[in-house]
Amino acid sequence: MKIIQAITLAAFTLTLAACNSNDETAQNANSATDIAPTNTQTTTDHGAEDKSETNIGFELSGDNIEEATNVPEKEKTALLESFTEYMESFNAEDPERYMNTISKNPEGFNYDAEKVKVEETFNDFNTIRTADNITIIEYDKSQAQVFSNIHTSFEQMDTGAKLEQNGRQVTVFVKEDGKWLVSSVYYIGETTE
Repeated sequence: MKIIQAITLAAFTLTLAACNSNDETAQNANSATDIAPTNTQTTTDHGAEDKSETNIGFELSGDNIEEATNVPEKEKTALLESFTEYMESFNAEDPERYMNTISKNPEGFNYDAEKVKVEETFNDFNTIRTADNITIIEYDKSQAQVFSNIHTSFEQMDTGAKLEQNGRQVTVFVKEDGKWLVSSVYYIGETTE
């Protein structure tokens, strides 16, 4: 059972590498695994309610995903390319490349602590994340929100234990030095019974 718990924690590390956590009582490094469940619960509280200055454009549990209509074509292309690089760099398990997709001033987590956590994750797990239904749901000139359905498949290298996880994610991007970078991630996993 401890292996499954470890895998569950790793899954949330993988899917929430840039997790936004504003829990004032946390006494830890504010990494994605700090908020991961330690039992069979597979949902987090991210995005269920507004806990930061970022207003997520919909409830993660809802089915109505509407594309923002005010996105200029050039910005849409840049955002989707940034999201693709965020996913591909994670799958390549390249910490430097992956951290280049993350904002230097993220909301709710520490950039340096996240880099350490991502390196540990890449050393301990083989991972593949895929996304579909990728939709820009909120946009302004300095911030955008990208919804996606995420499938995570990973294997713990030491034990060979495998886990599959599906979930819904909103990736919040901010524009820094002309590039769209990940500032926070809101994720809710599907329950498995």
